Amino acid sequence: MTQKKKQSRRGFFGTAAVAGTALTLSAKSYAQVPGANGNLRVAFIGVGGRCQQHIDVILKMQKEGKGVVPVGACDVWDGDPKKSSGKGAGLYPSAKRMGVDEADKKHVAKDYRVLLEQKDIDVVTIATPDHWHARQTIDAMNAGKHVYCEKPMTRTIAEGQAVVDAWRTTKKVMSVGVQSMADPIWGKAYDYIKAGKIGHVLQAQTRYYRNYDGGQWRYYSLTKDMNPTTVDWDMFLGHKFDVNGVKLGPTPQEQPFDRAVFHQWRCYWPFGGGMFTDLFVHQVTHLIAAMGVRYPKRVVGGGGIYMEYDGRDVPDVAMVCADYDEGCQMFVTASMCNDYPIDECIRGKLGTIKFLPQSGDLMKGFEVLPQKVGQGARGPGDGGNEKGEIVTVDMDPKTDLTYNLWVNYLDCVKKGEQGTLSTPELGAAAFTTVNMGVLSHRNDEVLYWDKEARKPVKADGTFSKNWEKRSKERGKPNQIIGWQGGDAGSKLVPPEYMKLAGPWVDGKDPAGG
Repeated sequence: MTQKKKQSRRGFFGTAAVAGTALTLSAKSYAQVPGANGNLRVAFIGVGGRCQQHIDVILKMQKEGKGVVPVGACDVWDGDPKKSSGKGAGLYPSAKRMGVDEADKKHVAKDYRVLLEQKDIDVVTIATPDHWHARQTIDAMNAGKHVYCEKPMTRTIAEGQAVVDAWRTTKKVMSVGVQSMADPIWGKAYDYIKAGKIGHVLQAQTRYYRNYDGGQWRYYSLTKDMNPTTVDWDMFLGHKFDVNGVKLGPTPQEQPFDRAVFHQWRCYWPFGGGMFTDLFVHQVTHLIAAMGVRYPKRVVGGGGIYMEYDGRDVPDVAMVCADYDEGCQMFVTASMCNDYPIDECIRGKLGTIKFLPQSGDLMKGFEVLPQKVGQGARGPGDGGNEKGEIVTVDMDPKTDLTYNLWVNYLDCVKKGEQGTLSTPELGAAAFTTVNMGVLSHRNDEVLYWDKEARKPVKADGTFSKNWEKRSKERGKPNQIIGWQGGDAGSKLVPPEYMKLAGPWVDGKDPAGG
């Protein structure tokens, strides 16, 4: 392999250096949390439905003697006094479930800043609505706390960069709650691709499909107990707070109290990004980790509200198409009104990695479908691929990936290591990809990622033109044409008659004669 080819190969995989290392951890690393001097003390900010699962994990670990204990809760809603668990339990029922005294105003509060002031809190779990993630994460790290933040890591791209900056500056340990990153299969795929076994990676696709007759996210129930007396609406909106000068949310005059907006906030643009940021982030995070890419160069998003006419802002059908400078593409598609999926796969010149359906939380593994690289053109979807190697991981199919992600995170906290399985760097790259899709969809435009300015900009056509230019330069007669990386078998070998190609200058045949 020439020096030029080596550089190209490093360029393709070098962007995943940190995550690639973490992804190759064996299943044995999930066995237990190493002991530490004393317990890690965990507080929870935003104790809604998803956070109840995190509380379950910490309570289980506490019972198992894993050196961790829940010590605080924060939520803008008092909660339903009849509930002690389940979706939307609220502040006081959650505190009671954790064994925290409801009268302890330093550890049970509606203002998250009260908890950050407490010296006896080591780790903060953030599971608030998306528009709060960045500000609370940054404040927590600046207060000396380690952070486990639910996905998506932020609500805006600029906020994502601000979180990464704070993480680097404070040196605190942070994990983004994409539980699939605790499944070793994505690391297996990364290693398989890095070894060149499917040739140059060309394209990947993933999906999220559901079909709920009540409308996506409308299954979060509304109760009489949710009212301006029990909910701190000002704090929920976040209009008095900002990240780098940009307000978190609307004022009460712009958005009066509404139970649906409060508890089904994912349906509304001021607080989240619908399917793009709630669901696509799951798939994109583990797929770009497996592919070995991070930020895209060009993104287009589309979709619309084609069925769920229930007052929502966000689409029920959506897609994102992302192109990368490494010379590959990723496509994400979804509908909340039909549950028939497409395959999740990564396509290379020499083979295709097809991820097998889940068994519980875990993927069953992946099948490597070999490609017949030959001269005969085949029709679309003719099913001519041979059966290939099945790659699996040795883990119990009943494994709880949320639990395992916490194991890895707490292990890193105790060791003072920032390289968790789901770092803010990976979280920012995945979120940027899907949120560029949001911006593209909402503004009807194609976007580029400006890696120097770390922000999206309007496309100007140069991305396509540069690839066309590369094709012209490499496609000259009598040259081998194809990917510059030159994996064996990945290159194009022109038929003999292509020597007859080329422009006739001054009437002269370029092939001679």
